[in-house]
Amino acid sequence: MTVNPRQVMQYLYRFLFVLVLSIFAVWIVSELGILLQADENTARAPQTIELTIPSGAAAAVTAGEDAPGIPEEMVFVLGDVLLVRNDDEVAHTLGPLFIPSGSAASMPLNQVDHLALACSFSASRYMGLSIKPPTTLSTRILGIAFAAPPTAALIFVYSLIVFPITPKEPEPKRASARKRR
Repeated sequence: MTVNPRQVMQYLYRFLFVLVLSIFAVWIVSELGILLQADENTARAPQTIELTIPSGAAAAVTAGEDAPGIPEEMVFVLGDVLLVRNDDEVAHTLGPLFIPSGSAASMPLNQVDHLALACSFSASRYMGLSIKPPTTLSTRILGIAFAAPPTAALIFVYSLIVFPITPKEPEPKRASARKRR
């Protein structure tokens, strides 16, 4: 079987068109997924997050109540630093941190993990910390790079089934309009 260069170019053009279409479609679906599952806590650069233990937190915990403004769980981005300020009259602890009254302590969060730390300023006596990797531009591009080629291959094959590329047969030479006499 001979290779028809014109037909090869038709296949190539179709594949390139499908590839560009797939990249665009995967990008749209990816961004919609990120928007629908958006976690504002991870769609940012690492930063210092401050948690303030309010005055009267120890008394509230002793009474079995939660201290005002203290969450049960916090979500962080890899590389964040948790800075805990103690405005209470009593020293408190959060995991490895000891925070005397009127001072602050910090904890770098350099590993993706889900922690349950002992916490003296929460009625449940623990605080959950979730450390997640950030959603960055490179994360999004990597997702598109992994999803677009297989999508393009599938759409290309389906396009060949639905709209096959048929070789055009050469037209026969026409007899001249004038007959030689």
